[in-house]
Amino acid sequence: MKDLDKIDRAILAAVRQDGRIPIAKLAERIGLSETPCARRLKQLENAGYIEGYRAVLSRKALDIGVIAFAQIRFNIHDRALSDRFEREIQGLERIVSCHNISGSADYLVQIAVRDLDEYGTFMRDVIRTLPGVTSVESMLSLREIKRDSGFPLL
Repeated sequence: MKDLDKIDRAILAAVRQDGRIPIAKLAERIGLSETPCARRLKQLENAGYIEGYRAVLSRKALDIGVIAFAQIRFNIHDRALSDRFEREIQGLERIVSCHNISGSADYLVQIAVRDLDEYGTFMRDVIRTLPGVTSVESMLSLREIKRDSGFPLL
């Protein structure tokens, strides 16, 4: 992969902010004509810097009232068990993100649900029954301060 220059970084910053920005507007914003701009964007996609485009959905419109984080612990550290857990997590739509972490817990998951009743049911009927899970510590988000806006351009 090549090093990113100033123009590549400007393109990435613009599409991170608005994935549907028209090429004409993108080209104007970064100071290129449309054809070279489109070519550079395509090169960034082909090189893997841009994995895809998606819409940012409204939490309020979708009636998602609770965002929670749960630290999940295993007592047995078996690769096959972890693999099963990770495969099952992939199919759970309420799990917004899942990270295998260091420290006292094995995984940190972010969960989005309508209300606390739904969260309690999801914990009892889904999370606690996943392969390997022996304990869960929940933390509820009281207020979102910063929302994911994509990875930084380091």
